[in-house]
Order: sequence, then structure tokens, then C-alpha cells
Amino acid sequence: MAEDDEDRADALFHALADRTRRDILRRVLAGEHSVSALAAGYEMSFAAVQKHVAVLERAGLLTKRRNGREQLASGDVAAVRSVGSMLTELEQVWRGRIARIDELIATEEEH
Repeated sequence: MAEDDEDRADALFHALADRTRRDILRRVLAGEHSVSALAAGYEMSFAAVQKHVAVLERAGLLTKRRNGREQLASGDVAAVRSVGSMLTELEQVWRGRIARIDELIATEEEH
């Protein structure tokens, strides 16, 4: 992976490492929400929710737009798919190792 891709992966997985951010992401993937409506769903300050939203936005998992005085957040499906692609790539590496181990065991059993 190129350095930029590694940095992006770090940002994506850092953003997804937090339970609240994953919940916010689920909500904004289901539909656009104002940041204040998102904040109302948590027992934390508005500023704390804003920080979670900012982490998700920096990772590219959500986008914000202004509508008057409100900031509306929506999820980026393509970014979520890229996380899935990264995990699939890691799974393929793992499956390749398992296949090689199976081959070695089969070779040992033949002898």
C-alpha cells in the first residue's frame, strides 16, 4: 500500500474505533441529520458530539453542509465501501496463509 493509502486507512480505522462514532455513522448513513439532532441522542455535550463528527469528517466517512444555521451531516457510502475493501484485502492475505499451511500439512502427511 502507498503511504497516502496507509494514512487514509489509519484515519478510517481510528474513526471507526469509537463506539459513539460508529453509531453516528450508522445514523448519517441512514439519512441526513443535523449535528444538533445527532447530539440530542447522546448523554454528552454538544461540543463532544461535534468532535466525533469532525473525526468522521476528517476520515471522509461523512460530509457536512450548511442549511441556514444548521450543519447537516450525511454518510459517505463510498468511504464505507473502501473500508470493506481494505478488510477484504486483509482477509485474502489471511486465507492465502491458511491455504499454504494446508498445503504444508498435506505434504507432510504424504511423507
